[in-house]
Amino acid sequence: MSLISIFALSALVTGAQAYDPNNRERLAHEVPAEIQGVGIDEKLGVFPTLGTEFLDETGKTVTLGQYFTNKPVLLSVVYYDCPSMCNFHLNGVLESLKQLDWTAGRDYEVVAVSMNHRETPKLAASKKKTYMNAYGRPEGEAGWHFLTGTEENVQKLTSEVGFRFKWLEGSQEYSHASAAIIMTPGGKISRYLHGIEFEPKTMRLALLEASNGKIGTVLDQVLMFCFQFDPSKNKYTIYAMNIMRIGGGLTLLILAIILLPLWFRKQVPGNPA
Repeated sequence: MSLISIFALSALVTGAQAYDPNNRERLAHEVPAEIQGVGIDEKLGVFPTLGTEFLDETGKTVTLGQYFTNKPVLLSVVYYDCPSMCNFHLNGVLESLKQLDWTAGRDYEVVAVSMNHRETPKLAASKKKTYMNAYGRPEGEAGWHFLTGTEENVQKLTSEVGFRFKWLEGSQEYSHASAAIIMTPGGKISRYLHGIEFEPKTMRLALLEASNGKIGTVLDQVLMFCFQFDPSKNKYTIYAMNIMRIGGGLTLLILAIILLPLWFRKQVPGNPA
């Protein structure tokens, strides 16, 4: 693994705040020049341009909008010839999604876009084949997409989602951060999951939140009500206020079940008070 990748991975595993290139004190003392100006600016609520064109792994011209129908979308900005971090990121996404009972294509879409405009659909196809073999769900292959694009369109998308990266001529590789970007079926950025490993519970709740109830069971909806995303921990934590609301509602329900029959009995003539 290159020195650049080691610095980047170290920053990522300590949390999104540790990798903030706007932190001037940290830049002055710890961040090497190779990753200065590199990072992720969260743009929650933003709608990237869905008409931006790319090539899919078969070489066909597609638009981002083709993958936004009635399902949430997980977007990853990587490059397929990356010697280290992109593989760790995609591996982390894969392992998390494999532990969900939801399947790509049926319940959500996964879209990987190469930041390297020099890469080709042939390389993208090879990458997809590798990950589909590891995914182990043939029916889910239609839900994974590996895209390449022109420099102009790559820069447009990465700018819109807040993904800042740069090419390092000396090492002939890109310096970049890592995050799974969760988007709604309508194309709005809903959540950023930073890093290269993703707890299945966090991934599930992020997709559920983005879907606005279009996927998952009633129990999932209850869980979503009870958890709230904590950016400092990069995961969902119990939301005490909503737990109290549920508890209060159950208390009122139990009281109603007990007291209503007594009240009706009083209303019937001839019944003892």
